[in-house]
This record gives sequence, structure tokens and C-alpha cells, in this order.
Amino acid sequence: MMLTHDQVLDEFRAAGALLEGHFVLSSGLHSARYLQCARVLMDAARAERLCRSLAAQVRAGGVGPIDIVASPAMGGVGVGYEMGRQLGVPAIFFERVDGRLALRRGFTIPAGARVLMVEDIVTTGLSSRECIDGIAAEGGRTVAAACLIDRSNGKADVGVPLFALTRLDIPAYAADQLPPALRALPAVKPGSRGLAK
Repeated sequence: MMLTHDQVLDEFRAAGALLEGHFVLSSGLHSARYLQCARVLMDAARAERLCRSLAAQVRAGGVGPIDIVASPAMGGVGVGYEMGRQLGVPAIFFERVDGRLALRRGFTIPAGARVLMVEDIVTTGLSSRECIDGIAAEGGRTVAAACLIDRSNGKADVGVPLFALTRLDIPAYAADQLPPALRALPAVKPGSRGLAK
């Protein structure tokens, strides 16, 4: 069963994962809303419901067989592993090493493997594209990408078809282009690369 837009947002709200305030995203952009996927994924039953729906989208999307799921750490790890479980394939993750995403921990991608790149949230698509570049450098072929939420509302181009449980239009601003209401609030950096708890 594929979840509706409202059902997906209800899952985020129930997990306390749809936050409002002034947030600095991992992309460096600022936003009045933040989606904390770690809180959504900490409930295994919720993660299973969300990823089952996302896996159904990928299967129905006509991309063909998937050999392996690959994700960028840190945000993509939990959703990537659950997507691997839902699709019945191995799941691995890339880590940042010397400023670029690389495989560690003995992870490999077989030459020519058909890879699904999985993220938690897509905002600009930068980390997705970096991960897809890493997959290519390892000899894999990214046939599609998937995420829980596409907060670019379909504007981010990751270079392959992008499946999302839902798409949102949440404005994000450069630090020198903040609207007055956002400028008036203290900035919090809640993501995995941030300092806030």
C-alpha cells in the first residue's frame, strides 16, 4: 500500500519530526521548517511502513531490478538499510573521507551492479549527486534514487529518476537573503553535521 501525502506528514508529526523555527540545513541554506528523519526512523514499525511504501513506488516505477542500495552517511543510513530490507538486497553506505564520499568498512559495489541511491531528505540534491558519483566511481550504475521527502518539490535534479514518498515546497534561503521573520529567530543547526542537540 502506498501512503498518501497526508499520511506521510502524519507519520512525521506523530514522531515529533516536523519542526518549526530557524534552521540551518546541511546544504548551508536556511529554512523555517525542518524534517528530522532520525526521529521518524527511531520507531522500527514506522520506518517499515514508510519504506514499504517507498519500495512499492520504486518497484512500480519501471526501473527494473535493483542489485544493491547505497546511501550517503549519515542521514541516509537508516532509510537505506530499511529500503534494502524491503527490496531484498544488500544495503551499504558512503562516508565523507577527506571531503568526498567514499566506501569504507569493506563495502564494495560489484562492477555493473544496478544501484538504488537512497536518502532521507533531498533539498538541493547535492549529497545525492555526490553519492551517485561515488557509485559510478566504484563501477556501479545508479538506475534511480529514492527519498522519504523531496523538500525541493521536484526541482532538485539528481541525474536519475527520483522517487519520494512526498514532495514539499519548503522555501530555503541563502544566509544573506533571509526574510525578516526568519532573521529575527536564532539559527539552529539540527542535522547530522550540526552542533545542536
